[in-house]
Amino acid sequence: MRSDKLRMHGVFWFERISILVRFTRTSSDSPFDFMLSAFSASQSPARLAKQTIAPVATARLLLFELSVGGHYPSYIQHLITYWQEQNLPGILDILVTPAFLIQHQDVVQSVKARSSRSQVLFHTITLAEAKQLADRNSALGRLRRNFQEWSLLQKYTQQLGSRHAFIPYLDTRFLPIAFGQKLPCTFSGIYFRPTWHYNKLQGLKSNWKTRLSKFILHRILNQTQLTQLFCLDPFAVDSLRRQKQGRKTAPIADPVQTFPKDDLRTQALKRQLGIDRDRQVFLLFGAINHRKGIHQLLDSLELLTPKEMAKTCILIVGTLADAPDAAQIRHRINALSHYCPVQVIHVEDYVPESDIPHYFQLSDVVLAIYQRHVGMSGILVRAALAQKPVLSSDYGLMGAVTTRHQLGKTIDSTKPSEIAHGIGELLVTSLKTVGDRKLMQKFGEQNSPERFAQTVFRSIWQVS
Repeated sequence: MRSDKLRMHGVFWFERISILVRFTRTSSDSPFDFMLSAFSASQSPARLAKQTIAPVATARLLLFELSVGGHYPSYIQHLITYWQEQNLPGILDILVTPAFLIQHQDVVQSVKARSSRSQVLFHTITLAEAKQLADRNSALGRLRRNFQEWSLLQKYTQQLGSRHAFIPYLDTRFLPIAFGQKLPCTFSGIYFRPTWHYNKLQGLKSNWKTRLSKFILHRILNQTQLTQLFCLDPFAVDSLRRQKQGRKTAPIADPVQTFPKDDLRTQALKRQLGIDRDRQVFLLFGAINHRKGIHQLLDSLELLTPKEMAKTCILIVGTLADAPDAAQIRHRINALSHYCPVQVIHVEDYVPESDIPHYFQLSDVVLAIYQRHVGMSGILVRAALAQKPVLSSDYGLMGAVTTRHQLGKTIDSTKPSEIAHGIGELLVTSLKTVGDRKLMQKFGEQNSPERFAQTVFRSIWQVS
């Protein structure tokens, strides 16, 4: 009976989504691509659009990602670095949007600056194709864009003569694959957000959404063109590998670049920020919005006792650009600093990658109080590398990873009272006893960029 209901759910959604597929075709304009050697700051995208490359008779791997923000620029950078350092055979083609060239020139230029026999070539879709991509701000827009991007992937793998396509964020291409849309080559990718096993992690009952997710995943894993499904969630991989269709799944690192420790620079930054002496520093890092738990954090500070407030420094490092209520958040931060003994410092400036470790080094506790976050977070890796305990959400993968690797303390981060209680406990606890430093170090090392890239390329190119 349960199997019949699951099949009915799958058919119901497949029938309705298929109606939209025919509206997702993108422009077939001539390719807007270029060879890296032709790229320079003095050349505009319009001029570069006239330059094309022809496929060559050698093994080509296409790295396909049309998102500009998030993890993906750093993922691309790590893959490029490893490819060139190891002098891997063939050609690594990277297909991005025109906007990527503007926002991430450092990634593009790093290829040009590195001397290597390995070939790495950047390409972009056309300006017309980029403009036609649907907005992801609505469910219908996201659905339509997923099929549009798959259509573009079909076009460019054919044009470039790709032997294999690697897709860093495969989740958004699940439906086209599940509908049986093919590529002219094999492909692999990273599965970011498995949720069908969260009921087990949380001890909850599964629902129709969980069953539908597993139904779609089953279709994905049965696609013959899929060679490997990498996943940032080791618990999902463990579960899948106990099943026949899980043979294609493999865990993968969530890469974080390490930098040499510089105590002098860290102490100078602490003085520059004006952090009061004898305060315990709780760091909230990254783009600040409701998902990061900023409102729950600010609410929790009002629940601390005056004595606890006097011992606490909340260091918020991240932009509010994506927060629709940015003005309200800034007002609350300023107000708290004036009428409460707690110290709240907000750094909204851009922080270069090489400076990020200093903020983790100067902190005492790292806050990972996401609101029912699905998937992994590099915040846990950065905290582990800095040997700092986390105060983390107990939900899903974040809670499970924190517990398995003894990274710190977990709480129900949706409740300000729980956050306040967690801060209060950490203020009177020797932080050396919170978490296991050896397990933290091991966890951090497991998520190195080298390990990430090696996992990808060993699977695709079968290099040793």
